[in-house]
Amino acid sequence: MSGSVEEIRHHVKVYKIVFASLAVLTVVTVLVAYLEVSLAMAFTLALIIATIKGSLVACYFMHLISEKKLIYGFLVITAIFLIVMFVLPIWADSDMVII
Repeated sequence: MSGSVEEIRHHVKVYKIVFASLAVLTVVTVLVAYLEVSLAMAFTLALIIATIKGSLVACYFMHLISEKKLIYGFLVITAIFLIVMFVLPIWADSDMVII
């Protein structure tokens, strides 16, 4: 096994902190559902929280935090594609003509 005992303890501590953060954010997501705000605002808050949770999982559990810049390039391309896929149905439904 590579790494000293202190390194392993440090990694375990980081994993515990990330787990606790994910648990707290899950509770916050549930609490957002009970807020007396508009559906759009609740949806936006839930998506922001889900993005933070997804980032924590990707960075620490998938070890992307220490990856090379090429991985981040693919991540940016994927995020742009996701945004386009969200916007296209809204744009198509709004009957907007852009020339």
